[in-house]
Amino acid sequence: MSSSLPDSAPLSPRWRQAAILVMIFGFSLLIWVTAKTYSGAPPIPAQVLGASGQVLFTGGDIQDGQEVFLKYGLMEHGTLWGHGAYLGPDYTAEYLHRLAEIGRDTLAMARYGRPFRDLGEGQALEIGALLQSQLKQNRYDPGTDTLRFSAAEEASYRLQRGEWRNYFSGDTAAVGLPTKFIRDDRELEHLADYFAWATWATVAPRPGKDYSYTNNWPYEPLVGNTPTASTYLWSALSLITLLGGLGLILFVFGKFDYLGWGGSAGWNHPEEGRLHAWTLTPSQRAVGLFFAVVALLFLGQAALGGVLAHYRVEPGGFYGFDLARLLPYNLARTWHLQLAIFWIATAWVGGGLFLAPLVGGAEPRGQRAGALLLLGALAVVVFGSLFGEMAGINDKLGSLWFWLGHQGSEYLDLGRFWQLLLAAGLVFWLFLMFRALRPAMKGTEQGELPSLFFYAAFAIPLFYLPALFYGPRTNFAVIDNWRFWIIHLWVEGFFELFATVLVAVMFFQLGLVSAKSATRLIYLDAILYLTGGILGIGHHWYFTGQGTLNMGLAASFSALEVVPLTLLTLDAWDFIRLQDKNCEDCGRPLAAKQRWAIRFLIAVGVWNFVGAGVFGFLINLPIVSYFEIGTTLTANHGHAAMFGVFGMLALAVLVFCLRELKGDAAWGRAEGFIRLGFWGLNLGLGLMVVLDLFPGGVIQLWDVLSHGYWHARRLTFLMGGTFHTLEWIRIVADMIFLLVGAMPIAFATLRLVFGSEPVDAA
Repeated sequence: MSSSLPDSAPLSPRWRQAAILVMIFGFSLLIWVTAKTYSGAPPIPAQVLGASGQVLFTGGDIQDGQEVFLKYGLMEHGTLWGHGAYLGPDYTAEYLHRLAEIGRDTLAMARYGRPFRDLGEGQALEIGALLQSQLKQNRYDPGTDTLRFSAAEEASYRLQRGEWRNYFSGDTAAVGLPTKFIRDDRELEHLADYFAWATWATVAPRPGKDYSYTNNWPYEPLVGNTPTASTYLWSALSLITLLGGLGLILFVFGKFDYLGWGGSAGWNHPEEGRLHAWTLTPSQRAVGLFFAVVALLFLGQAALGGVLAHYRVEPGGFYGFDLARLLPYNLARTWHLQLAIFWIATAWVGGGLFLAPLVGGAEPRGQRAGALLLLGALAVVVFGSLFGEMAGINDKLGSLWFWLGHQGSEYLDLGRFWQLLLAAGLVFWLFLMFRALRPAMKGTEQGELPSLFFYAAFAIPLFYLPALFYGPRTNFAVIDNWRFWIIHLWVEGFFELFATVLVAVMFFQLGLVSAKSATRLIYLDAILYLTGGILGIGHHWYFTGQGTLNMGLAASFSALEVVPLTLLTLDAWDFIRLQDKNCEDCGRPLAAKQRWAIRFLIAVGVWNFVGAGVFGFLINLPIVSYFEIGTTLTANHGHAAMFGVFGMLALAVLVFCLRELKGDAAWGRAEGFIRLGFWGLNLGLGLMVVLDLFPGGVIQLWDVLSHGYWHARRLTFLMGGTFHTLEWIRIVADMIFLLVGAMPIAFATLRLVFGSEPVDAA
């Protein structure tokens, strides 16, 4: 085959069949891994006994402690098993290191009558080996459902209960939190119980294995926690998968050079794009309000990002003001993440509503009223959940905290009631999409494109359902499993697939690609993304209570995720060519009006390769993830991929729709702000990475290797040396991003939506 393949020929059904087979294969294995999570999760014993047999705490106490952990949003302050926020400590790593220190002293006093620091070299080695041998025994008895602590573990538990009480309720505030943040003594005791159990799972070996429930994470040589053989093995084997996948896909793209946005032969007639002769419908005009909401939420999210960055340079206050009393770090980070999901999702929902009548050929009756009702429901979910989260972490909701307040899981912080409302809103949006697309789904003019548009939209509410599959007392390993079904599959998988469909429909309506080429590209992206993406989700689970089966599958398939991301550099060139593409008959540029939307898509291609491809692959190798998870290298990948890809995609949709909504005069007055915002956002994000996130992450990773994971997560490290200097320098990037990037985009959007200039009718 070659690029001269007639575009009028029907698309082979093998594309559809291949995409379906990829999904069946991927989800079959993923469901298997998820089922094994339930059976292989660290057990929560009915009782935990001390060395002499007395009850220290119960399984109910552990679950009560988990509720405390979730209710107060502590996962948005520090991390547990490496997942969460990065200002506070990793609670399990900190507990484990103190367990090592207290345990050595306990054993030294029992054997030699003096503390560990006063022992000779030979005696110290003996005590260290004895501690490791005791901790590397699993004393859980499934027959009696009882866990027995050694004398060292019991001594550590009793002492650390007081230490954690002082950390969260003492006169000296925990970093980024108000003083006496948790005041209930019983809650503080149960929180310590929970940390003790979660830490036991990091060091106690799985039955019949020589590694712990968390695959020996965190790195703590004092207790014998070092990388497992599987961690090294699958890191090496995943490189073979990557190289093989790259070689195969480059061969295919070299042979079949029509497999791209620029590979559409014979499609150069703008009159064939419906958008060039379309009259805006009432619902499309109303969609502008969605983008006004997008602008405000984006601006708020960017401002909160600046607050979070400042907490990392001046945790005790905001230029002398005690900000933690009004906006503690865990609440600011909760809102920062929630607003990111809200504004990006709102942009894509609005884009879908704008394009659906175009694809369907007409607007159903009552579509405008439905769109406005959906917008109102969105406002209820956004503001209700934000205020609920604030009330929840301040213990103002009593037993309703899980339903109305802060659910406690990073990225899924909004209470269960708000989650249900969000799910209902997505179903209603799907109904609006179906009404508009239904006429075209019955026709043949656009082929499968309208149906794929609907199926991609259908996947959005469908794959949000796992967010409802756990409760506050579910084993944390299971919670984290379902949590990443949302973060990875919903956000990074099917939301990205829906965005691909949006772009394909946009280009088809502009006359830049044919229906066949757009459909083929959707199938191609689905095959490439889901081949690695479905099972690649497991790279988040290397050290969260999963076994080595997940590590092997996830390491191999997450390496394959780099393959389509590498090809996105080709997408960037395709977009560059498309923005300059002329009509063969009339000679006018096909996408002249939409050059800024296409430039945002070019940025998506670049940031997807850099943020998701390069930085994502860097931290996805099991051996690298073992040492770096929860460090600034994770934030480096998160910022470059989350905003660089999904944020830029959302802004591309925003710019596309606003350009079609407004006439040349109105756009001309706003275009300068769009241009400024585009460059400000890209420059600001680039400087965040170059000045701080990447070099700071490397420095922190080196500290993990040199001193242990606990050391690199302590405040003493974060607030000292070159790492802290880089955090200060980052203010330059943050100010450019906010003032030169986000604010001009928001101003231009609000001016276009609420300005008095007439809308363009064609």
